Amino acid sequence: MGAPPAIPQRKRIVVIMDGAADDPQSELGALTPLQAARIPHCDSVAREGLSGLAKTIPDDMEPGSDIATLSILGYDPRRYHTGRAPLEAASLGVPMDRGDVAFRCNLVTSDGSTLTDYSAGEISTADAEVLVNLVNDKLSTPQVQFYPGISYRHIMVWRGGSTDVKTTPPHDIIGQAIEPFLPHGEGEETLRQLMFDSLQVLDSHDINRRRRDEGRPPANMIWLWGQGRMCALPSFALVRGNPGVVIAAVDLVRGVAKSAGLSAPPVDGATGNLETDFAAKARAALDALERCDFVLVHVEAPDEAAHQGSPERKVWAIEQIDRSIVGPLAERARRVDGSRLMVVADHYTKISTRTHAREPVPFTVLGSKRDDAEAFDERNAEATGRFIEEGWRLPDLLFEG
Repeated sequence: MGAPPAIPQRKRIVVIMDGAADDPQSELGALTPLQAARIPHCDSVAREGLSGLAKTIPDDMEPGSDIATLSILGYDPRRYHTGRAPLEAASLGVPMDRGDVAFRCNLVTSDGSTLTDYSAGEISTADAEVLVNLVNDKLSTPQVQFYPGISYRHIMVWRGGSTDVKTTPPHDIIGQAIEPFLPHGEGEETLRQLMFDSLQVLDSHDINRRRRDEGRPPANMIWLWGQGRMCALPSFALVRGNPGVVIAAVDLVRGVAKSAGLSAPPVDGATGNLETDFAAKARAALDALERCDFVLVHVEAPDEAAHQGSPERKVWAIEQIDRSIVGPLAERARRVDGSRLMVVADHYTKISTRTHAREPVPFTVLGSKRDDAEAFDERNAEATGRFIEEGWRLPDLLFEG
C-alpha cells in the first residue's frame, strides 16, 4: 500500500493596504477612497467573513507603519517599539551596536527655507544611491555614516548618539517653512548642520541639474527623523508556531519582518511607490505559500497617493491591490478549509492633511466567522460593532479557533 495522501496545510495570509483608510472626499462624491474604489474581491471577503475596526495605533504613540505593522504582526508596540529607523536599518543589514542611534534619512526637495517635496519626486533608487554615497563621502565621520536604501528612503547611523531629540516626518510639512520643524533637543546642532551641509553638497550635482531640466524636483537635501536604537522582537515562529514570509518593498516593513525572524525576500519590480508591480507581489506570495503557511503582503501605494493629496490615485492604487493581489490570494485561501485571509488598512493616511492619523482601521477576515458586512470599507467595518481595542491582538483572528 502506498503512503496516505498528504493533508493540505491551512494557510494564514495578511494583505496590508498601507494608509488605505481615509475620510469622505468631496472629489469622490462624499465617499472614502475605499468606498469609491471598485474592489469586488475585498467586498466578497467581507461578505463571506468577519469584519470590524482595530486600533493599531495606541493613543500615546505617533501614527505610522512602524507602529501599525508591529500591531498587525502581534507585537505590542508600547512594549517593543524603539523607533522607525532601526527597523529600516535591520532590513538593509546596517551594522548597529546597542549604543548606536539610527535616523531615517529622506532625500527631499528644499529651497533652504521651505520643504517642497518629501520624496524628491519619488527619485529612482539608482540616482538616490549616487547622492547618498556622495553625502557619505563628504559628511561622514567616525561617528556618523550614511547608508543608501530604496528611492528616497535611506539611513544615517550616529554611533553613541542620543534619542532625546524631537524630529518631524517630512511628509507632515510639505510646503511649510522648515525652521520650526528642525531637530530639537540633545544633539540638535549636529543634526541641523548635517541637513544644511547636505544642501551645499547636493544642490548642484549633475543628477539634480538633469532633474531640473526635465521638470522634476531635485533631491537636494537630506531630512533626518524617526530615530531609535536597535529593536529586538520575540521570534514570530516561536510565538505563533508558524515560520513565514513577508512580501514588501519598503525597508520599514522588511525590517520588522527580519527583526521577528521572518523571511523578507526581494521582489523584482516592487518599488514601495505607486509604480510598483502589484502582480509580482502576488506571484511572490503564492510561491511562498507553497513552502510555508504564513505570508504577509504589504503594499505602500495607497499611502503614497494620500501623501500626494490625490484621491484619484488612491482609489486607483486600492483597485490594483484588489485585482492583482487580494483576488489571487483569496482564491488560494479558499482551496483549503480552515485557511484564513485578512485584509487590513494599517493606519489612516488622510488626503486632506497628506499625513497619517490614528483612527481605528477597517479589517476583514475570510475563513473565520461570518457577520453582516456588505463591503470592505470604514462604514461597514464600524457597523459590525466589532472593535479590537488592542490592535496587536489582531493575529488572534488568524491563528486561534
